[in-house]
Amino acid sequence: MKENFFVYMLAKDRNSTFYVGVTSDLVKRVWEHKNEVAEGFTKKYGIKKLVYYEVFSDAENAFAREKRLKKWNRLWKMRVIEEMNPDWTDLYDEICK
Repeated sequence: MKENFFVYMLAKDRNSTFYVGVTSDLVKRVWEHKNEVAEGFTKKYGIKKLVYYEVFSDAENAFAREKRLKKWNRLWKMRVIEEMNPDWTDLYDEICK
């Protein structure tokens, strides 16, 4: 079975602080952010809402995309989020299905 990789963005609220990450298990990783399992940026700032994600078939492209997104300015990140998720709803329930 082929493994997928995910680039994702979390937000505290609409137009607030963002976090960009990459993982091979999106459900587990977002659960960890939501439940503050690990110390770090998302726990410190209460960033728990999954607002965007992309799926990749290989780690190399996923990591490259994560690096690019991290360099983007706030407006560009907001645009890409709103293309996928115009209402900024938490997509966690969607990925758990």
